[in-house]
Amino acid sequence: MPTIKYRELRRRYQLDGARQTVAHLAEALRLRHLRAEDFSIRELAEGLIPDGHQWVRMLDPRQSPGVSVVEAAEGVDVTAFLNVTGQVIYSKILDAYTQEAFVVSRLVDTIPTRLDGEKIPGAGRIGDEATEVHPGMPYPHVGFGEDYIETPSTTKRGLIVPVTKEAVFFDRTHLVLSRAAEVGEILGLNKEKRLIDLVIGRTNTYRWKGTDYDTYRTLEPWRNALNDNELVDWTNVDAAEQLFAEILDPSTGEPVLVQPNAVLVMPAYRHAAHRIFHATEISYTAADSPTTTTSANPLTRYTVVDSRLAYRRIIASGEPAEDAKQWWFLGDFRKAFAYMENWPITVTQSPLSSEADFNQDILVRFKASERGAAAVINPRYVVKSIGGGF
Repeated sequence: MPTIKYRELRRRYQLDGARQTVAHLAEALRLRHLRAEDFSIRELAEGLIPDGHQWVRMLDPRQSPGVSVVEAAEGVDVTAFLNVTGQVIYSKILDAYTQEAFVVSRLVDTIPTRLDGEKIPGAGRIGDEATEVHPGMPYPHVGFGEDYIETPSTTKRGLIVPVTKEAVFFDRTHLVLSRAAEVGEILGLNKEKRLIDLVIGRTNTYRWKGTDYDTYRTLEPWRNALNDNELVDWTNVDAAEQLFAEILDPSTGEPVLVQPNAVLVMPAYRHAAHRIFHATEISYTAADSPTTTTSANPLTRYTVVDSRLAYRRIIASGEPAEDAKQWWFLGDFRKAFAYMENWPITVTQSPLSSEADFNQDILVRFKASERGAAAVINPRYVVKSIGGGF
């Protein structure tokens, strides 16, 4: 475990300034050269606050009866302590917010937006026969017509991590970091569940040209759901892929230009999926022929992920557990879904002087928040398959 040299950290802070020091610390934490657990809140206070040992002693009411921490801190610069502590807590929140278990959050793109729900126009495309330009003739324009989607309103979510007198005085760094991890996990889990509900079709936010549609359909204007297509071998993957050939782009009337690249399965089919998609070769025997053909596996381009959370969300939607195990999804998730984000996970700190100090012995609070919404961009890029009927 690295040994933090707090006096050296304070000297670098004084020489390089707050911005550069915190940025360097953030990079070290991101690259895992340092861990949040390597720090001590008490030693940060003693090392970064001028006369820090005395400042920490003042947290004990016996040292200055009748004097609040704020009064004792008057004239003392605690900025370095708050900035560095804030970065350490932020790194812990971010680690929990982006943990490996949140697989669907990594399958979709995050789109920054300043709008609380927006209307995204689609290009008014023209057929390819009109793209020929004769000498001296103007080029045709691609405009924005009546083809558009509307994304749902965004919502804000957040929680507060308090740092109390006792946390500093008794050096309960582990407790503070545990709370920070809980905050990150709660916010990350909430985002993951909203995205999962969208991907599995539990929530349907697709609004196309003013009309609401379910994400997965078995009828016009598109069909992207298959029943009786349990994931057993490559033929089931082929059935899902063939469905894309029947889905037409509403603007051009051509098949959707999709290159499926990912598959989401339930935990019960984790090993079956890896066997199917990662096998080095596949074999095929026609029903009326004794000949078996062996070839290289064309499915190795797929990224295969499984999600226990997705399985539990399907059951929560009312599906029997045995049926929920057989659900799987294939396509280009980044083209089908997105997280419309007003701002990413952000941590802000309260001023040192506050009512919380007097009422609850809370020295400083760190507020973590994010705002966004899970949105269906184009459901035609993902096919849903289940083992039984719908």
